[in-house]
Amino acid sequence: MFHLFGNILTHHGPSANNRGENEGNITPLQKLAWQGETHTTVSAEAIRWALRYYWQKAGYNVNRRWNGETNEFALQDLNFNSETFIDDDVLGFMRAEGAKAESADEPSKKGKKRPKGTVLNRRGVLEVTRAVSSTPYDGDITFNAVSGAKNRTSLYGTEFHATRYQYGFAMTPDRLKNKSRIFAVLDGLLSLNEVAGNQARFLYDFAPSSIVLRWTQDFSPRLLYCFKCDEAGKNLSAEDLVYRINAGDIDPKELWVGGEIAETLADSEVHKFSGIKAAGEALKQVIKHDMQSDKDS
Repeated sequence: MFHLFGNILTHHGPSANNRGENEGNITPLQKLAWQGETHTTVSAEAIRWALRYYWQKAGYNVNRRWNGETNEFALQDLNFNSETFIDDDVLGFMRAEGAKAESADEPSKKGKKRPKGTVLNRRGVLEVTRAVSSTPYDGDITFNAVSGAKNRTSLYGTEFHATRYQYGFAMTPDRLKNKSRIFAVLDGLLSLNEVAGNQARFLYDFAPSSIVLRWTQDFSPRLLYCFKCDEAGKNLSAEDLVYRINAGDIDPKELWVGGEIAETLADSEVHKFSGIKAAGEALKQVIKHDMQSDKDS
């Protein structure tokens, strides 16, 4: 059984909030303590949202369709269908319903079991980590003014962070109802854009500038958060990945590396590409071959 793992590093740029929440008149970034310092972060839910929206725009059949006019999701099938809808298959779903209340006119019986609710769910096949900034957050804030009704001016501040983000993902295509959807997952992750942004006012490019993909029968990814760079977003390296290769934990022939990071890896057995899309396309051909071989055997 094969598994697909990956670690992605975005382009360097100023990121603002990917949520619509405020603290007073400040729009904050999500933060976490990472390796002893404060870093900004983007939730896995935001990445999954962007992936579903990519599929919708690309013409795939999605159950939860986003309406930009109402800023709401609309379900096409309340009962869900992982055969029909790519998001139900790849990302999973859950619908919980409470037990039906007993009628007030219905006599109660001693020892009668309480009615139970029902849960309709499917665990997502694609797992995504939280994205973490490559550099610590220094507390940068912009202060802005906007004119409102009755010529009133509102003052507000927005936290921003000039940085890159890295995050990882994992999936086992044998768990999909339609195994070919692994290619739509790869296409989407290689082309994400609207993930971290302050509602409609801000754009941060979440498409990869560097990517490491692993197609393997190993159960563990062993490559998550493997990228490092300096505060300027340069001098990119993957020391942890190189260590894992040299230690024999990762077979270099299982790796497809694209973008800036490809220039820093000296191992001749790693599949290296200067372009992100080229790395993805090359791996897709291998996946097709292996999946066909499994089908024929």
